[in-house]
Amino acid sequence: MRSRPARRATIAWCALVAVLAAVLGGCALPGSGDGIVGDRLTEFPAVDRSALTSAQARIVDAAAAEFAAPRSGPGYSEGATEPWCANFVSWVFRAAGRPLVNPNSGSWRIPGVYTLQEYFQSQGRFVPFRPDYRPATGEVILYGPDSRFGQHTNIVLVSENGILTTIGGNEDDEVHIERWNPAATADIAIVGYGRL
Repeated sequence: MRSRPARRATIAWCALVAVLAAVLGGCALPGSGDGIVGDRLTEFPAVDRSALTSAQARIVDAAAAEFAAPRSGPGYSEGATEPWCANFVSWVFRAAGRPLVNPNSGSWRIPGVYTLQEYFQSQGRFVPFRPDYRPATGEVILYGPDSRFGQHTNIVLVSENGILTTIGGNEDDEVHIERWNPAATADIAIVGYGRL
């Protein structure tokens, strides 16, 4: 049996841990901003549409509509219950009047990230990752399986001074927007980009 001072020390230690947990519990890790890789935004960002092509503007508009009234994963996947980040990208492009074409089925929906990469490669619109490449609004980012996302994809809304604002589906099983710096993010494993 523990002595009374030992029990008091244990209780004091537990109380200190509880106080620290209460104080720090609402804080995210430095730089995470409660997002997967950066600051998670709760409002759609301001996008300077005057600098966009009509295709870019339509993608931003379609993405904004989905952010305002998001569906569940099967809503982007024609009812299929599956990882849906690539389905979200397919949906946004279709809603923007720029439907993708699945190289295997001919469907507008491309459910897999690797198949999405194959699509962009077949169209001559794939840019392999380079640290100096700056994706434009409406371009698609493709991440490898060893990324902190796992194999994943999302859409660039804003690219400014090396900081990206992206929208993606199936990010914590929801549609999310994050602002982040790829150069300052470890384990991101970007494979490349799909251009418009």
